[in-house]
This record gives sequence, C-alpha cells and structure tokens, in this order.
Amino acid sequence: MSTDTSEKGLETIIVDYLRDTNGYEQGVSADYNTTYGLDTARLEAFLNATQRRTVEQSGIFATPAKKRQFFERVRDKITKRGVLEVLNKGVDHGINHFDLYYPLPDMANVEAQRLYEANRFTVIRQLHFSGKTPKESVDVAVFINGLPIITMELKNNLTKQDAAQAVFQYQHDRDPKELLFAPKRCAVHFAVDDQEIMMCTELKGTKSWFLPFNKGLKDPSDPLGRQDGAGNPVNPNGLKTDYLWHDILTKRQLSRIIEQFAQVITEIDEETGKATEKCIWPRYHQLDVVQKLVADSSDAQVGKKFLIQHSAGSGKSNSITWLAFALSNLKIDATTPLFDSILVITDRVNLDKQIKNNIMAFVDNESIVGWADKSSTLKEELQAGKKIIISTVHKFPIIMQAIGTEMKNKRFAIIIDEAHSSQSGSMATDLNRVLSGLGCDRAVIEDNEDGLNVFLKEVVEGKQLAPNANFYAFTATPKNKTLEAFGTPYIDGEGNTKFRPYHNYSMKQAIEEGFILDVLKNYTPYQSFYRIKKAAEDDPEFDKKQSQKKLRYWVESRPETVAKKSEIIVGHFHDTVASLLDREARAMVVTAGIERAIEYFKEISRQLRQRNSPYKAMIAFSGDKVIDGVTVNEASLNGFPSAKIEREFRRGDYRFLIVADKFQTGYDEPLLCAMYVDKPLNDVKTVQTLSRLNRAKPGKKTFVIDFVNTIDEVQEDFQRYYRTTLLAGETDPNKLNDLIEVIEDAHIYTAAQVEDFNARFWAGEDRPTLDPILDTVRERFEALESDDQKITVKSAMKKFVRTYEFLVTILPEVSLDWQKKATFYRFVVSKLPALKLEDFTEGLIEAVSYQSYRSQNQGTQDIKLKDENVEIEPIPTSAAILGVMEPQMEYVSKIVDDFNSIWGNTDFKEEDLARMQYAKVVAAVASDDTVLDAALNSDEDVAFQSVESATRDAFTHVTDASNELTNRFWMNQDNVQSKVYHAIFHDIMSRVNPPYDETELIAKMRADLENDFSKLCGVYYRDLDEVLHVFFKVVNAETTDNLDGLNNSLRRTLNFIYRAELSRDEEKRDRFRTLVTQYEAFLRKIYFLREGREFVGDNPRSGFVDIVRQFDTLRGLYRNPDDRYSNFKQYYDMLYEWRNADSHAAPVLPEAQLPAAIHIIVAMYVFATMVSVTDIESNLD
Repeated sequence: MSTDTSEKGLETIIVDYLRDTNGYEQGVSADYNTTYGLDTARLEAFLNATQRRTVEQSGIFATPAKKRQFFERVRDKITKRGVLEVLNKGVDHGINHFDLYYPLPDMANVEAQRLYEANRFTVIRQLHFSGKTPKESVDVAVFINGLPIITMELKNNLTKQDAAQAVFQYQHDRDPKELLFAPKRCAVHFAVDDQEIMMCTELKGTKSWFLPFNKGLKDPSDPLGRQDGAGNPVNPNGLKTDYLWHDILTKRQLSRIIEQFAQVITEIDEETGKATEKCIWPRYHQLDVVQKLVADSSDAQVGKKFLIQHSAGSGKSNSITWLAFALSNLKIDATTPLFDSILVITDRVNLDKQIKNNIMAFVDNESIVGWADKSSTLKEELQAGKKIIISTVHKFPIIMQAIGTEMKNKRFAIIIDEAHSSQSGSMATDLNRVLSGLGCDRAVIEDNEDGLNVFLKEVVEGKQLAPNANFYAFTATPKNKTLEAFGTPYIDGEGNTKFRPYHNYSMKQAIEEGFILDVLKNYTPYQSFYRIKKAAEDDPEFDKKQSQKKLRYWVESRPETVAKKSEIIVGHFHDTVASLLDREARAMVVTAGIERAIEYFKEISRQLRQRNSPYKAMIAFSGDKVIDGVTVNEASLNGFPSAKIEREFRRGDYRFLIVADKFQTGYDEPLLCAMYVDKPLNDVKTVQTLSRLNRAKPGKKTFVIDFVNTIDEVQEDFQRYYRTTLLAGETDPNKLNDLIEVIEDAHIYTAAQVEDFNARFWAGEDRPTLDPILDTVRERFEALESDDQKITVKSAMKKFVRTYEFLVTILPEVSLDWQKKATFYRFVVSKLPALKLEDFTEGLIEAVSYQSYRSQNQGTQDIKLKDENVEIEPIPTSAAILGVMEPQMEYVSKIVDDFNSIWGNTDFKEEDLARMQYAKVVAAVASDDTVLDAALNSDEDVAFQSVESATRDAFTHVTDASNELTNRFWMNQDNVQSKVYHAIFHDIMSRVNPPYDETELIAKMRADLENDFSKLCGVYYRDLDEVLHVFFKVVNAETTDNLDGLNNSLRRTLNFIYRAELSRDEEKRDRFRTLVTQYEAFLRKIYFLREGREFVGDNPRSGFVDIVRQFDTLRGLYRNPDDRYSNFKQYYDMLYEWRNADSHAAPVLPEAQLPAAIHIIVAMYVFATMVSVTDIESNLD
C-alpha cells in the first residue's frame, strides 16, 4: 500500500499520535452535544470520577431535567467567562462548587498528581459542530474534561492545499454564531498544513485575524543557531509542523499553556466604563523564550543575565507578563521560593498599567502583586515581600538612599523592558545598589589609612550587577552597552570574546510573518530647496561652516517653510491615508523641537480649517514653553489634560498627533498609518520612531514622508537591528587609564585632593568642606592657556565618568582609584565653566533675506534591507582631541551663493535657453515608447530605470553638446543628474499613470457627461453628482470574487481616460476594449447589490442579453418613445454592436472614433447606475 499523502492522512497522523503517544482518549463526533457545546458524557464521567460525593449530594445528574440545568449552567458560564476561566476556576451551581480541571501538581504532592491524572484529554476527528448544518465538520477538535479547547482545520501541500486555505475556510465557512466557534468558547483555532501553522483566538468571519505559530527558520550557516526568518526548519525526523502534536499538545505542555499563558484580558475604558475582552494565546516565540528562561533559571543559582532581542511590536509586554508569573512560581524546594520578589521595570507609566492588568488576570490573590506608582510605595512593596512588583526605572534613583542592607539577603528576578534605555550608567548603578543593600546615605568610615578603601570596596560592589539577582533584559534595539551588560558571551574563531542575545525574534521574522508591518515600505524622502539673498548694503564676513548651519535652521523655521511642508502633509493624508481602516487612520508628525511642533500644530490646524476638513490635530510635548510672551503647554493648546492625549487621539475627529520628543518610544497605536518626519534621526532613534507605525491591523498600510533623513541613512540604521545584533568585542578597561593620563597632563589637581574630597564626601560632611577643593581645581583649569586643552580635559572627565559607570557594572574587579576619580571628576565637571565656541555668525540673519522655498518629492521607495546579521563596536573610550576649530571667514555674498547652490535652484546665464533645452529633453523622454510602456505596465523601479536611460540619450542627442545645461548635467555637480532623473520621472508618471483620484475623476466625468444627462438627472432621477458618487460606490463595493476583479480594472481604466495627459492610440484602444467587455460584469454587480445574489442566466451564450433583461429601463430603451432617452437608445445599439455576440470582444475602431466611442460606453455605465440608484443605495452604505 502506498503512503497516504492526503489531508485525511495528515489527520490520521495527528490523531493517532495524540491517542497512542500523548495518552488522549479518541472520541467520535456524536460525543459532542451541539446544544451545550460540550462533550457532556466525558464531563459527567470526569465529575463522577473526581467529585462523586458532591455530584451525588447535588443530584446534578439525577434526572434529565437536573442534568439539562447543569449543562446549561456550564454552557452559559463558558459564554460569559470563557472556557479558560471556567476550566481553571470551575463553576458554582446552587450551593455547590465543581472543579472542571485539576492543574499541574508539584511533584511532591501525590494527591495533586492523582487528581491531575484524572483529567480527560480527548481528540475528535471530523467533528460535526452544527445542528443547523449537520454535514459540516471541523477536521480535529481537542477537549479537556468535555470542554472544547482547540479546533484545527488541516490542509496538505502534497494535494496543492495549504494553511492559507484553512484560514479561508475558518473565515468563510465557520460561523462564529456556532457554539464551537463563538468568542471565548475555544482557546485557539489552528490552521495547519505540513509546512506552517496559523492561529486565531477569536473568529470574526472574514475579519478573523490569523497569525503564524511557527518556529522560525534557522540559518544553517550560522553556528550560533539564531532564528532568522518566517516558516519552520526542515525536520529530519518528520513533518515540519509535528511540533504541534509532539510538543504543544502533550498533556503537560498544553496544561502549562492553559494555566500560565492563555487568558482573556478585560480592558475597561476609564471614562465610559465599557469593557472590551481580548483572547490571548502565546505565539511560538513567546512560549519558547519564556520556557527556556524558566528552565535556565531553575537551578537555584542567581546572578545570571539574559538579553532577549525581540522586535518592536512583537508582544514583549505579554512575554514579560508570562515570564514574571512563571518566575514567581519557581521554588528551590517544596516550600522555598527561588525569588523573594520579581521586579518588572518599564520605561513608561502606561506599560506599568498594561503589565499589571495582564498579571492580575492570572492570580487570584491580588495581595501578591504590587504596583509602585511612587517611590515610597516601591520601598514598602519590597520590604513587604510582594511577589511581583511593577514600576518604572526612574523611581530607583529616588529611593536608593531609603533602603537598608536587609535587601542583600533576598533574591530578586529583575525583568527590564526596553533595556537599552534603562542601562544608563547612573540609573543602573542606583538599581544595583538598592537590590544589593548598599544604598546608604551617610557612611561611617573608620579613621585610619584603609578606612576609605574598605568603604569604597562596598560602594563598588553596590555598583556591580547585584549578585543576588537575575536580570532578564528585553529590547528590540540592543546598544553596545546593553549587549555587553546582559548579552551571552561567546568566543569567535580567532579567540575573541563577543556577545550575542540569549534569544532573538528578529524584525525580519516578525515582518515576514505579518506580526508587524514593514515601515520601510512607501518611504518618501523630500529634498528641500531654499533661495535667500543678500540684504545688507555692505558685504560683511562670517564663518562659513557656522553660517550654513545657522541659515538652515533659520529657513527651516520660517513660516513659509512650515506652511509648505504642512501643505504636503495635509494633502498627502487626505489623498492617501484618510480612507484607510474605515477612515480611522491616524498620522504622527515628528518635529525637531517644541517651537517647531507648535508652529506645525498651528499651521496644520489652520490648513485643516481652510479646506473644511472634518479632522483635527493635537500636540504633545513636555513642560511649558513661552511663545510670543505667552506660556503654553500641551494641555492649554489641546484643550484637555495631558493624560488624555492617547485616549483622545484614538477617537473623535483627531487624526494628527504632532510631537516633540514624546511618543517616539513605547507608544503602540494600531490606527497609526502615516508618519511625517521633520527631525534628524539616528541609530536606535530611527528604528524606535518609525516603528511606532509597525503595529499590524487588518487592512492597514503605512507611509513615511521624511523631510530630513535620507534613504541611505534610514537603511543603515534599520540594518543593525533587522536580524541579530552582535557585539564585536569587549570594552577595553585600559581606556580609563588613557583618559586619566590626558586629564592629569593638565596638572589641575593633586592626588591628595582626590583622597581628601572622597573622604569628606563619603563621610557625608557638609558642603562648605567640599567647595574649597573644587574651587581650587576650577581656578587652575581657568588658568590653562589653550582653549583646546580646556575642551580636551573637560571632555575626557565627562567620558571617564560615563565609561566608568558602565564598566563598574560588568567587570569582576575595578580599581578603587577609578572609583575615587569618578566621584571627584563628577563634581569637578559641574564646577567647571561652560566652554562656548565663539559665535562668528553674529549679525548674519540681519544681512540676508528669505526669497523662496520648495520641497521636492524624491520618489516613493520600498527600502530593502540585507539578509545578514550586524556586528556593532564596543563603546568608544578614546580621548579624542577636540579643540577649537579655526573659523573660515567668507563674505556674506559668497555664503548666500554657496547656500543657494546647495539648497536652491541653479542659476543659468541664459536661463531661457536652458529652460527650452530642458523642455526638449522632457518631451523626448515622454515620447519614448520604452518609457511609456514601463510607466504603464512595470513597477516604479523599472520605470525609473527607463527614464534614466532615456534622459541620458536625450542629453546626448537632443541638446547642444556644448550648452550650459548639458555641461552641468554631465559634470553632475551637486548630484544634478539624480535631481533631473527624479524630476522627469515624477513629471511623466503624473501625466502617463497618475495616482488614482476619485474626487477629480467625478469632476471630470461630470463635465464630460453633463449634456447627456441634463434632461434626466435632477428631473426624473437623482442629480448627476449623486449618480456619479453611487457609480463609484458600485465600482468599489465588495460582492463576490467573480465580480470584484472589476473594481481595480475600472478604476484604473477611468483614471487613465480622464486624468492621463500622455496616451497613445494603443492605450486608448485597450481602455475602450476593457469598458466594452466588462459592461456585462458591471450589470451583474448591480444585480447582485439589488437582489443579494449572483445572476444565473438560462443560456451562457446569451448572457449579455439575459442580464440586460433584468433592467426594465435598459431593456425598454429600444421601444421608448420619450426623446429624452433617444441618445441612450443609440448608445445602447452601438454598445450591442461593439460587443460581438460570438467573441464578446470590442472591434478595432479608427483612431478618430475612439474619443466618441469611449464617451458613449462610459455614459452607458452611468446610465445603468442612474436607473438603479433607488434599488441599491441601501446596500452601499
């Protein structure tokens, strides 16, 4: 007998394994009671076996009526509370409580072990779930004690079916009104094939959102074995997806997931009190990392460090929640917990609340969870021994002095969210000192030679990563400090120590799995061009470099500049973004500072009012700002408290959130679809900021318009964190000695002063005993002859303090001399005078005047990242010699010319000739058939390459080889070639294949058809404007797969006919043919909208005639004596003739007849809409 490679064969493999290896019972479809949504017989058997006395006393199964009442009670409780809660907490019935499941036992508890073994795990194949449609069945269902937990639809690649088709089956054929598929009544639904697994926790018809439940591919060339992309690796022992039944569906693993991971989260709107529920089941990477961390933490040893690199938007908050709960249950023995407290440290208050709410969903006893919203509370929670304490990292410096040495005998697990921000030197040091019990305020230092050193040894120990704690650091963007502090060390092939994350769920995998969106798609950089002129009569000199920076800042802050960029932002949002997500899409405007944010807020608000837009803007920044003598803040500008910004942005008419250094990290808003960036970004900031867009939501697309950063810069920043980020080596501690040498070469202090200062400071002496030492150092510093040396010394002190505060946390031993100097330098730096560079641009702004500004679209691109890991370098610690740059003085007239040459339009001596030659080039490129073909039929990359080639040819053949324009083009000064290519490309694309604009289409069609419909529309039928709007609603309506292919085709055809400025006869003929051949489909679509079903004619060969007969007015045109219909009678006759009855193809008309023929066929589309408006309009809303 040959191998069974069918879907049924896969079903057999799964069910047989669950029964024969995992110990499941195999049931049959008849076991499932569709009235209660339960396997009632197994539920009854479980209760009789485990709680017989209660069953007999309550009599729940004594009579059919009582049995019905009990099963109805269980059914209704599952509907209300969800199967997971009912399973874990049981059900009360009358005065009795019934356990419906027994949890995993401690191995030492024999009775708990016996009860767990009494649980009945059951698998049923081909489960007929419906009393209404009894033939329908789901492939596999898993029950525990008669309660449904999991359903599966199976597909098989060997029979040309895959998990995507199983997803389609769930979305279209599995009614969520059926008990088995109703919300919360099953924990999860799996779509499974032999390659991949998809999961969904709540079925919502076509809106059901399935996510991958895959392991992720591993790069076979990577000896570190990290996960790199979507999918599953080859399984040498079986199917790629057999981990589902070999691992996930083993009894104990399924129990762990049900008890420790799966849950229903209830979120309460604080203002309305409305509750919304969300079903949670772990993704594979979440389950994997939590269980691996727990396993590697179970050996009763503390002092371990783990770095988890999980992509932004990948569910870190849930992973942290599950990890905290699991670690809180770890024990050294039957009675002793491994950790006294689990500290969950976030960098934002709203994450505090989110993680707290998630954790509370797991625990019955609220007293074991603490939420420290202020420092005094955090101290109390720690001393009270709360099992899980949630707080923000910023509270630790405040309470460092308040916690005594009793903490050093406790064990902690510290889970840090966004570890890259929480591992700043001083903050990490304060945290470590708190937990190790070394956060003392006033030290008692013995009065002898070693007294200070003995004490400072304890200080250093307090700065090191607390040996009584495990650290679990989560981040999407690990910096070099984070990798070295928390990463896993390994030795490369050359014997060098490097660092890697303990676990990685890469940005690449998250994007490929659709768990987050690729925010580098639809990325549009804009290049700014300015023109200024000399305003002063004389020609003063200013520093060239300083002047260019100052002028750039000045022109960027001009009202004209902000107004133009705001126009681009508002226009793009309305044209491209506003219609997304059922018109709920939002946008963020990222600005370079508070003043610029306020300028944008006012200008965007003004433009929204000017265009009568229904939308509004809000602003977010910290603190107060004085603008034109008036103090404002975000609350006064928005008109509501700052705490309501996130809530208000999600509702009402607010669409623009304008930010200045706020909401660029940790802010999750799935409605955010567009970002407008007018701020320089770099490294982590780039990834963090743009990743605000990456939260996935069905139907969501993202757009970025960037006025500042280049494609190459953004690509480089994202590449570091696309796969796995590695640290190339260790920080060299000898760099601290090098910095000390640089500082001490200046001879501004003595070794005795360093010792004296430390002894007084750490003994807590009053400030008057410290300042004389610091003031003496300041005087010597000010006496240094060279400004270069002053800058070098002060910079070296700052760098020493920063580097030491990091190294002391990770090195096993550090020099006490380093500690003394770090303390001393920290206070010396605060005493030293500020070293300001002399301003060689004073008076520059008064010497120039603003002339013009324009911002040029550089073309929308999908930025591609390389499929490779990236190594970053350790923190730099060299003492670079900074010094003072000598000014390069230039006349203001030259500065203005240089500025305009970089940022403005090029001046030509013979401007008219240059313009004429440029027009010839554009015309030549626009008439190139290859260019036109690419613009119409290829992607933008191919079209752009065609424009590049044709432009070079045009400059070779069309223009005079020696003219000024040609010379500048071939010399390519200031990248002029790229500017020309982009300008011509966008000009041609806008004329050949313009972006779809329905508003403009309606206006042009109205003008074209007004005479045809003047005697009918507004008299016997609706106004033409309303008819055209209904026409496009029909075009855009979702009906059936057979008809909806019409949507894009008609939109593209009409957009070309009415909006393209460049077209050849062959394109016009193509559009004419499309309209003729699709008219029948359009009528069928109207019929579907009118009748709610597809039209099926008697004779396929006369399909056109049959569908026309379903429209009385259309069918009666031939006999209609009313003159007002005479034109349409002729139009219909011509349409009928064009649509050949045999081939259904349009004829080849002469060129001169094409415009009139297209006009006629479009009129007939609109006529069919006009006569049907009243019949279909209720189905179009």
